[in-house]
Amino acid sequence: MKHDNIQTLGQLRASGYQPRTVKEELRENLVRKLQNKDDVFPGIFGYDETVIPDLQRAILAGHHINLLGLRGQAKTRIARLLINLLDEYIPVVAGSELNDDPLQPLSVFAKNLIAEKGDDTPVSWLHRDERYTEKLATPDVSVADLIGDADPIKAATLKLPYSDERVIHFGLIPRAHRGIFVINELPDLQARIQVSLFNILQEGDIQIRGFKVRLPLDLQFVFTANPEDYTNRGSIVTPLKDRIDAQIITHYPKSIEIGKRITKQEARIREEQRGLVTVNEIVHDLVEQVAVEARGSEFVDAKSGVSARLTISAFEQVVAGAERRALINGEKNTYVRVGDFISAVPAITGKVELVYEGEQEGAGIVAEKLMGKAIRTLFLNYFPDPDKAKKLKGRPSPYKTVQEWFGNGHTIDLLHDASTADYRKALDAVPGLRDIVAELHPKEDADTTYFLMEFLLHGLAEYSLISRNRLSAGAQFKDLLASMFTMPSFGEDDDDEDEDEKPRRRR
Repeated sequence: MKHDNIQTLGQLRASGYQPRTVKEELRENLVRKLQNKDDVFPGIFGYDETVIPDLQRAILAGHHINLLGLRGQAKTRIARLLINLLDEYIPVVAGSELNDDPLQPLSVFAKNLIAEKGDDTPVSWLHRDERYTEKLATPDVSVADLIGDADPIKAATLKLPYSDERVIHFGLIPRAHRGIFVINELPDLQARIQVSLFNILQEGDIQIRGFKVRLPLDLQFVFTANPEDYTNRGSIVTPLKDRIDAQIITHYPKSIEIGKRITKQEARIREEQRGLVTVNEIVHDLVEQVAVEARGSEFVDAKSGVSARLTISAFEQVVAGAERRALINGEKNTYVRVGDFISAVPAITGKVELVYEGEQEGAGIVAEKLMGKAIRTLFLNYFPDPDKAKKLKGRPSPYKTVQEWFGNGHTIDLLHDASTADYRKALDAVPGLRDIVAELHPKEDADTTYFLMEFLLHGLAEYSLISRNRLSAGAQFKDLLASMFTMPSFGEDDDDEDEDEKPRRRR
């Protein structure tokens, strides 16, 4: 239908237009997309066999939907993508605040206008983007916000009694008529406000201050809820839950590969950063592994969950850290380092809810431990298990030369802001380090080789073959035994210790 040529009710009738409900629109457009093998929910990964089929069944059944899951599981993103299943444009009575269908007017305004002008009633066209309304449930949300209230100013100006529908100031839900209405974090909505949704879900009616107002609203409701909120802040009242036809449970990515796709899609990496910083897949794997470790950590509240925003923010900080180093050193290109990953602690500390034991440890220490576990886990994908590599193919441990070098009192400092030349020089100073990487990964280029050399050092530290100590500007590697007497372990910080206190402590 060429909507640009239809400007009046008479023209709309002549075009053969027939009204459809929102749920009919969603259903019929979904049917067409499924038949055409179209991607119904682009950009949603990991739900192909779980959430998306459930969602499609709910739409085909014409159900109101509740997306139940922990934070960072794309619940709101899915709800927003539903607008792609609406018709691109629908006709409305021009000037109507309730998006009245010209052939099925709802408000007094639209009915009176049609009675007055007939086929000359002006018609405007509403784009599907304008048919989506979203409200975050908070304790201060009122019935007037969602449903509406009698407006004393209107009553006085129009000289009408409060019982007249024309004095009503409609809330968000009536104004979303013929569209999709989303309430995020439904359990946070006060119980008395949830009760006001009963009739709308069941009958399409609204009630305002006891006045008899029958508005058969046409809406597709989508709710989102976090299981944690059921105990911490509120709950969905049972009668309302009973009226929500489909409850669909979301989940976190079930593999690192899916997590990487999400992070790569959502991370805000600027073009100038892409030109300046080269990133390898190992870094992507490390970032995703941190989230995996956090979701299984005894220091992190499992009920709260670990949002996908953790990996997105962490990856953005990894790239930003490498970019900062390149700018400081005046380099036109830099290769990401393990140190850039380690320095992304601030992206993690604010993204995890700690249990009591985690609070005792401190958010920063917990974040560093999670990063250490990620390195330890992925280390085995690239190097032999240090616990089992005492003899490999009849030879001594491949790490023996590196261990002995540190055991002879040598140390190296890998600073975050070190230039590429200084970084490579420090790694080349460790005998045997390059030989291990070259033997196991002979086809890697120079940049990746040096990255793996650094990764090898961090991995050996995680397996307690050498020591890694945190410096304010990087990390220091040395012999494990020597570090027990001279410096704190990684995750502790003595940089702020008063210089006058150090001799006193040694005495």
